[in-house]
Amino acid sequence: MPLRGKVWKYGDNVDTDAIIPARYLNVSEPVELARHCMEDIDPTFAGQVQKGDIIVAGRNFGCGSSREHAPLAIKACGVSCIIAESFARIFFRNAINIGLPILVSPEAVAGSQKGQELEVDLASGQVRNLATGATFQAQPYPDFMLQIVSAGGLVGKVRADLGLGEQ
Repeated sequence: MPLRGKVWKYGDNVDTDAIIPARYLNVSEPVELARHCMEDIDPTFAGQVQKGDIIVAGRNFGCGSSREHAPLAIKACGVSCIIAESFARIFFRNAINIGLPILVSPEAVAGSQKGQELEVDLASGQVRNLATGATFQAQPYPDFMLQIVSAGGLVGKVRADLGLGEQ
């Protein structure tokens, strides 16, 4: 089933401290982290983001420290997907490990504006801008990554593989 949501657009080099400021790193509860997500670069984000919305950003999204709090805060806000020109490698891994889908598509970034609605198919890598009708291609997810994301992250996938069910 495709993901669908409103675009929140950001520029290049959005680092983990901008995603969740260091002053909140003593917090581990996802709901509390969500209240402070993006607050230093977009004070309106946490109060207005809706379940299913999509972050679209420039180059090097998630750079900076390796804190897992950053993708966790984004996921806890209800963001369904992040599309960027490129991601910091550790952010990419942390996002997939917690079941937060991310896609690389410079064309989708260039062809999307804040407030527009996108539809994203992870299996095909297709991103469609519902406001303009434009379609963009990202690298599709291989089956194993789709399974990780569908299971809510790596821990969920391993638990399912072992027949342990939910915790």
